[in-house]
Amino acid sequence: MADVPSDLTWKRAAPEDAQGPGPWIEIAFGAGELVYLRGTGDPATVVTTTVEKWEAFAKGVVAGEFDHFAEAETGTGARTEAGTDGADAGAAADEAAGI
Repeated sequence: MADVPSDLTWKRAAPEDAQGPGPWIEIAFGAGELVYLRGTGDPATVVTTTVEKWEAFAKGVVAGEFDHFAEAETGTGARTEAGTDGADAGAAADEAAGI
């Protein structure tokens, strides 16, 4: 894993009305086209990717390519938190990606 710079500015991807620490993802854009992602529950674990890959992911969220993960089907996919939906996730991804 790459070293994580100490001067990153982390942005939380959460619905506007979210209360508490929640199970959110935080993102920071670093030098050299690197993007850092971490979960609020375990901020010491950081995943690094590139801006190009992050933008492709964010566009996929907006296009609905991952909606099946958020659908509340019986035994499949991940369920969204009460009061959120794919639109909230897409808006958060758009904002974080700057698109």
